[in-house]
Parts: sequence; structure tokens; C-alpha cells
Amino acid sequence: MKTCNLFTAAALIALATPAAAQAQDCDRDCLIGLADDYVAALVAHDPSAVPLSGNVTMVENIQTIAPGDGLWNSLARGPDGSFTIHVADPVSEQVGIMTMVTDSDNEPALIGIRLKWEDGAITEAEHMVTRDLSPVALGNLQVLRPAIMQEVPEAYADSRSRMIWLGKSYYDALDNNNSRHSAMADDCERRENGFQTARNPMVRPTPEGPSNGQRDPIFAYLGGLGCAAQMDTNMWEYITSIDNRRVEIADPVTGLVWGVSHFRHAFDKKDFDLVGVPWADSRHLDFQPFDMPAIHIYKIWGGQIHEIEAMGFTTAYRAPLVFAD
Repeated sequence: MKTCNLFTAAALIALATPAAAQAQDCDRDCLIGLADDYVAALVAHDPSAVPLSGNVTMVENIQTIAPGDGLWNSLARGPDGSFTIHVADPVSEQVGIMTMVTDSDNEPALIGIRLKWEDGAITEAEHMVTRDLSPVALGNLQVLRPAIMQEVPEAYADSRSRMIWLGKSYYDALDNNNSRHSAMADDCERRENGFQTARNPMVRPTPEGPSNGQRDPIFAYLGGLGCAAQMDTNMWEYITSIDNRRVEIADPVTGLVWGVSHFRHAFDKKDFDLVGVPWADSRHLDFQPFDMPAIHIYKIWGGQIHEIEAMGFTTAYRAPLVFAD
């Protein structure tokens, strides 16, 4: 009697698989379309418009919600396409989308959504929404930076595994105040909730500052540094820990990586040493303890992080984690 090897067996199984089951796979274009359809369903207040699993896990700003709650109720108008970032990964069967929308009361909001696709349905939907955006931040949330969605030339493209590592390493570098834990280019620029927090001009407008710019020389100096140089000044020591780090979505086509994490800030002390900063050996930060769940999107090419688009919101210190391993 003849026997078939493993490759032949696998081929026979694939041929025997019903077409409907094979069609449940979702490639890169499918995942991008899924994210757009999901946002459209939110705006239409219609969870039935997308294929939600019967036991879907749905979370918004680290609170478990049911389909129909949260953004399903509040969104008034969807994105116009000017500020929308897709990060699609058929390997992990996940997609992230960060975009500007109009929330209730005709107010702008920045949202980030991660979807998990499995067996032809959405099994996880994780929402993050940030409101109360300053005029300065809104100015940076109208149009994407030119390179964000550009495809990476083949000669500069990194493997998915390398991209995942770089996304994870950023948290290590930030947590340890040591840029050598990661690989960030000299031109690395970061924005958080639309507000530029790395590679700023030394004098710049701020939400709280005077109209002619930031006059605090220490703050201005730190904000003018690049992503790596900032870490080496010890300026982020006030971050107690970065928990629930999840870097599972990478798109080698655009060089984008999607990271989710949960920052904790105990502020059990108020004075923090600085290294190599003119005019100051330390800085005083008089804040109460708080947490900040966050999304970071990294633009990677040539083995380095070049741009970061981040969003987050503040919540009570030691808030519970979601989707934790």
C-alpha cells in the first residue's frame, strides 16, 4: 500500500477544505478594509454591520464594554482620510487603525482601534479614545506626516521579526533610560496625542505657554532632543513601569509597528536627576500618581525607528490591565 508524505497530506487536506472555510483568511488588504468597515459601523451605531464573534472581547479605554456601548453610541462623524494610519498584519491576523473622528457634541477625538480576526470573525476589539485635544495638538492631527504611510523601498525594508523586536525594544530603552537598548535614528520625531514631544524647535508654542513660545529653558531643551538623546538624559525616570506591553502587529510594506502598553507613574518622589542638560542637574515634578494606557505606532526602515505617532489617556494609578498575558 502506498503512503503519502506530510506535504502530500497537507495538500490533500487543503483541497478537501470547503471554499467558504478557506475564504475566512484575511490578507493585508482585507484587514485594512475590515478596520475601515469597523469605524464606519461605529459611526452608523450598528454592530451588526461587521462580523463580530459571538464571544467577542470588547474593551474601550481599559473598560469592558458590550457591542453598542461606548464609541458605538458617541461617534457622530467618521474620518475624512486626511489623518488615518493603518497597520495590518496577516501573520498575527490583527489590524490597528488610528484616525481622527468627530465625537458627540461635534467635538474632535483621536481614536485607536485594534482588531483581532479569527475563523472568519472579529474576536477582539480594543478601543482607545482621546478627547480634549489642544489647539496645538489639533494642528498636527489634520494631515499625516508625509513618510508615515509611504511604502518602504525594498533595499531599506526590515523583516517582520526585526520590526517586532524594534517595537518592543523602544519600551526597554524608555523604561531603562538608555537608548542603546533600541535603535532610533537621529531624525526620530515623536508626537503624542498630536503634541510633538521630540525634535521640537527650542522655542515653540505650547497650550499653556505664552503666545511667543516656550520659555522654560529646561523643558525646551529636553523637547528639542531626538527620541534617543532624550532617553539618555534620564528625563523619563518618573515612569515607574511600563506594563502589559503588546507588540504583535507589524506591516513590512509600510514599515509600521503597532504597540500597546500601560504606563504607571507612582510619583513617590518629586525630584529626578538629569544627565548632560545645561542649566539643571535635576527637575522637580509635582504630580499625583496616575496611569497612562497608550498606543505607539513606529515607522521603521533601515533597521531603525524614524517616527513615532502615539496616543494615550490618563487614568487612576494602578488601574487594572486588559488583554494581559
